[in-house]
Amino acid sequence: MKKLMLQTGIIVATLLISISGMAQTLLKQDVQIFPAPDKGMVKYVIEVPHAGIAGDSNKKIEFFAGKYMETDACNSYFLSGEFEKKDLQGWGYQYYVFKTDGNVGMTEMFCQGEKKNTFVPAQSLMTEYNGRMPIVIYAPEGYEVKFKIYKAEPETYQAAEVAVKSTK
Repeated sequence: MKKLMLQTGIIVATLLISISGMAQTLLKQDVQIFPAPDKGMVKYVIEVPHAGIAGDSNKKIEFFAGKYMETDACNSYFLSGEFEKKDLQGWGYQYYVFKTDGNVGMTEMFCQGEKKNTFVPAQSLMTEYNGRMPIVIYAPEGYEVKFKIYKAEPETYQAAEVAVKSTK
């Protein structure tokens, strides 16, 4: 009995691992309608869970491209580059192309100590959250695309009004 339970457990675990691996590669939408990446470029896709119109409307997506490089512990680093928004003709969708010359800027504080491998991003782009449509981004080989999801709290706040004195 114990042997049968162990074998069943191993089979279930193997199936779960297989399914989770497949889920990471399956996309909700067919991104084949987007152009193939140009030579030297990589196509990235961001898909987020759909939470219904009300759930999606209080969220935003921030995405950024960058690459890992050796940095010191005390300076701030930033990659030059920007996202260009393009229309997918005939479909009503957009996609983004990250363009960079590869230059990296940094603050210039004197640092001593060990180096570390850090993700150095370019300026990010904020867009609407839409759980029904993927965000397609093209970036040069050697660069990665990362994203954050922001969610607004349901509370709203009143700004303070500043009274202006009359100068009469």
